Amino acid sequence: MTDASPDAVAGPHRPPHHPPVKSGKIGVLIANLGTPDATDYSSMRRYLKEFLSDKRVIEDNSLIWKLVFNLIILTRRPASKGRDYDSIWNRELNESPLKTITRNQAQKLAGYLAGIDGRIEVEWGMRYGNPSVGSAIDALMAKGCDRILYVPLYPQYAAATTATACDAAFRHLMTLRWQPTLRVAPPYHDDPAYIAALTSSMRETLAKLPFTPEVILASFHGIPQDYFDKGDPYYCHCAKTTRLLREALGYNEAQLRMTFQSRFGTAEWIKPYTDKTVEALAKQGVRNLAIVTPGFSADCLETLEEIAVENGDIFKANGGENFAAIPCLNDSEQGMDVIRTVVLRELKGWVS
Repeated sequence: MTDASPDAVAGPHRPPHHPPVKSGKIGVLIANLGTPDATDYSSMRRYLKEFLSDKRVIEDNSLIWKLVFNLIILTRRPASKGRDYDSIWNRELNESPLKTITRNQAQKLAGYLAGIDGRIEVEWGMRYGNPSVGSAIDALMAKGCDRILYVPLYPQYAAATTATACDAAFRHLMTLRWQPTLRVAPPYHDDPAYIAALTSSMRETLAKLPFTPEVILASFHGIPQDYFDKGDPYYCHCAKTTRLLREALGYNEAQLRMTFQSRFGTAEWIKPYTDKTVEALAKQGVRNLAIVTPGFSADCLETLEEIAVENGDIFKANGGENFAAIPCLNDSEQGMDVIRTVVLRELKGWVS
């Protein structure tokens, strides 16, 4: 059915009038959570509806939840979240920072991999919003990729992140007559390259601060306690990342503490909560605090607004003096080293 050349549209082994075919290339698709297209009410409502309708994210399927979701959340939340996004929006490119950073990661990865194997093509996509994971798969296939390595950029596995990212890819494959072979990179919460990158990045940032933090919080996105009770490994992955990072930095448990942010609704989520911990530390007399967010591969609303602004305000309102939000790895050299390490390891057998 195919020739060795990825750009061949007809060949000696194909019958006359065979439809044009491109094949023989290898795709790498990096994916992140998602982003609204804009900060206006309609764009935010569309994004929140897609995100919060995902049964991996909100497992509650009760009539009460449906009423609250449609009559309250999708009515009130788009405006408030739109203001939050507007405060961090990339005005120059008219997009969210997450979209800018993920594109940069893909471009840098493509430049690196081009020197490894000329057959490799790189695309990027979002689980929610645009560009979608499905459109990224289509773009790779249009370039002749019949094998694709899929890399959800979540260091720690959770059903609400990694699994739903895979769901989106698999659902798209169900629509295709000719499906590419798909590999999924595993979570990398304890990968030595990831821990080394976090350690290096933190040391660089801390060395530039005009103060020395008495406490550093490693804040991860939370999940409902019920999800953990049902067997989600996310908490354990976060705990191991924190332990390894603590050991690499030479800190004790009081100096580097694990917390969880971004809870939603009235249900109990895994603890300790970041905002409550920040408040308590300030009231206990801690005057210098920093927060690192190891579960996010790129800065986004949850790091730039929730941590840097909201939690910074909480700390200072309760007696704290100096606060710093440590940047994510993003497309820094340390961040790209992690992505390159994961990609090259998972391409083995396809690429020499």
